[in-house]
Amino acid sequence: MNTTRISLLFGAGLAAGLMNAIAGGGTIVTFPALILAGISSIDANATSTVALLPGTLAGIAGYRSNLPAMRKWIRFFVPVSVLGGLLGGILLTVTPTTLFDRLVPFLILFATVLFTSHALFMRIFRFKTILAAQDISSGAMAVALIFQFMVSVYGGYFGAGIGILMLATLSIMGFANIHEMNVLKNVIGFLINAVAAAYFVFVGLVDWKAAVIVALGSMAGGYSGAHFAQRISQRTVRNLITAVGLFITAVMFYKQFAKS
Repeated sequence: MNTTRISLLFGAGLAAGLMNAIAGGGTIVTFPALILAGISSIDANATSTVALLPGTLAGIAGYRSNLPAMRKWIRFFVPVSVLGGLLGGILLTVTPTTLFDRLVPFLILFATVLFTSHALFMRIFRFKTILAAQDISSGAMAVALIFQFMVSVYGGYFGAGIGILMLATLSIMGFANIHEMNVLKNVIGFLINAVAAAYFVFVGLVDWKAAVIVALGSMAGGYSGAHFAQRISQRTVRNLITAVGLFITAVMFYKQFAKS
């Protein structure tokens, strides 16, 4: 692990921590950075999942004042999120490396499109402001839980873009306070990734040296991102993430298909 690789991985972790605290999508940065550091695609995905956990916790700490208002909603989403995250992690480990390599450009493109469509999600799915658990119908709750389960499976499998998907779920339910939505998104995202990460550690897919370096960067970025979220234009952040995502998508498509 030379200085260049250490700088690359720490920088990617820092950027990912900032992104995850504010909008999500840090995997878009850490995953290709780990591949550039010489780690195979499936191991890179597993390592990224483990490495970003401390940064997510740091982001939650930055939003801690909003936690009390969201505790009952966290309890609603925990069971389906944990189950979906574990299933997604298992699916990743049984996917052949060659197939996953070819899926990677599409996964990154999908995650980037989710970012680009953020405002559209908010306009389509925001029905009313939600104040309490009884404000939502049982049908809407069932739809939200089913959608959250699918998000969790995707999150355990790859992860990039789950923040936007979870914000869409909360918008369907009528949440309006973006800071409360962010703390709920971060807590549930942490649980999804934690259960997938535990499985990746169990089956031995994690490159620990790389994971530690990315984790250190993500902790700094996650705490800073949560604290300064109200001072940063989220439109600017989303535009930057979209630009990075499209660039990485183009590189990955070229690497996998143009050279074939």
